[in-house]
Amino acid sequence: MPELPEVEATARLLDRAVAGARIESVLAPGINTLKTFDPPLGALEGRRIERVRRRGKHLIIDVSGGLALLIHLMSAGRLQLFDKPAGPRDRTSRLLLRLRTPDGVEHELRLREFGSKQAAWAKLLSGDALEHDEALAKLGPDAWPEPPEAKIFTDAPRPLHALLRDQRATAGIGRSWADEILWVARLSPFKRGSDLSVDEAERLRSAIAAKLGGAIVYYDSELALPIPDKLPMPLEVHRHEGEPCPRCGATLGAVHFEDYVIAYCPACQTEGRILKDRRMSRLLR
Repeated sequence: MPELPEVEATARLLDRAVAGARIESVLAPGINTLKTFDPPLGALEGRRIERVRRRGKHLIIDVSGGLALLIHLMSAGRLQLFDKPAGPRDRTSRLLLRLRTPDGVEHELRLREFGSKQAAWAKLLSGDALEHDEALAKLGPDAWPEPPEAKIFTDAPRPLHALLRDQRATAGIGRSWADEILWVARLSPFKRGSDLSVDEAERLRSAIAAKLGGAIVYYDSELALPIPDKLPMPLEVHRHEGEPCPRCGATLGAVHFEDYVIAYCPACQTEGRILKDRRMSRLLR
């Protein structure tokens, strides 16, 4: 799933390319994609894109006349810019905006989704409705550039991995970057927030800022338009089960759940303990 760094990089690249562009036409081939009907999608035609920005894992395209297109990529979506219209064989496109920049260059902005779930969605909202939309209203403070106060974590008697991914506590972190953050902070994914010492809580906040900020710097230097289908995520422990820990050399472990995996270093994070597969046991800490 695209998380805060990937969504931030997407917003930056698109904002530089399409701010000021006129929306020539709009089409929604994905019948489940658009979650609103008033104002109608056609209301975008003839308006200009003012900016592209991010909130949590959401993309927001601000449009002249007080409209905004709110987009969530979910697990397999991408918002990509192309110079040519989508052909009939492009079955990944869920939403198409045909644009013309102030200097006359034509582009097509596509919300594309890879896989069969069709979970990515978009809402066309007025400015007032955007601020009160449930998708944004329920979000906690953004995890970057200024992580939330340590109290958000230390007041919660929940495992840190789950707590970091809770968008109501802090917005933007998912499974990939939760693994990376906890590895940097040298904290077990199953340690509870309420058990953190003052020093551990500060290490966690510092790790959030360092890992997310570092990923954004990496994307700024490595990514260009068109945004690739598969992003080159600079991950050190997530998806690296069985490989040496980049810090201490111990073999990286993983805890497998039914539909996701948590990666960790036993030496750095769990005092040498190997955590068992959660598909087989719910008794471990």
